[in-house]
Amino acid sequence: MPLPYILILFRFLLAPTILWIAYATPESVARPAIVIAIVLGLLSDIFDGIIARHRGISTVKMRRLDSQTDLVFWLSVGVACYWLNPDLITAYRYQIITLFVMEALCYGLSFLRFGKETCTHAFLSKIWGLTLLVAFVSLIGFGYGGFPLQLAIYWGLLSQTDVILIILLLPRWQNDIPSAYHAYLIRKGKTIKKNKWLNS
Repeated sequence: MPLPYILILFRFLLAPTILWIAYATPESVARPAIVIAIVLGLLSDIFDGIIARHRGISTVKMRRLDSQTDLVFWLSVGVACYWLNPDLITAYRYQIITLFVMEALCYGLSFLRFGKETCTHAFLSKIWGLTLLVAFVSLIGFGYGGFPLQLAIYWGLLSQTDVILIILLLPRWQNDIPSAYHAYLIRKGKTIKKNKWLNS
């Protein structure tokens, strides 16, 4: 199995591991262990794309698998975060529910229009991943929500809006679309140059 696929599998297996740690181990052990798992998951996400491009084996199939593994990984981190910080998460329950609804809308629209899941790897979504990293480390590592959590929530709403616009604007399914503006250009028949950073 090529190394990029091993890294994707590693990140996928981290998801149930994180849930087990959060549920079955003492909080004093769970918090630092999950923070380490989050960092490892992020590193695997960065390097699977870098290695795949370096070896010339980056394919649409790999990009789709990477995207869906990211979803499973971050959902598991979110559930673990709720188990460890129920009061902090409950305080933002309406915003978080809105995020889940918009995520489901992204997938629903993509399947309705193209018969496939969304796989945009958009610029705003990449930034959202970084805000999620900071928020989850703050919540799980230190039990603090505050500005990191608020930023992750509202940036998530912004990035999901961007993805919805991408799906609505694209004339056909494509992966790795930097923004809704680029989707608009594609709709107008123009060719866009994809940034390598988006393929990580």
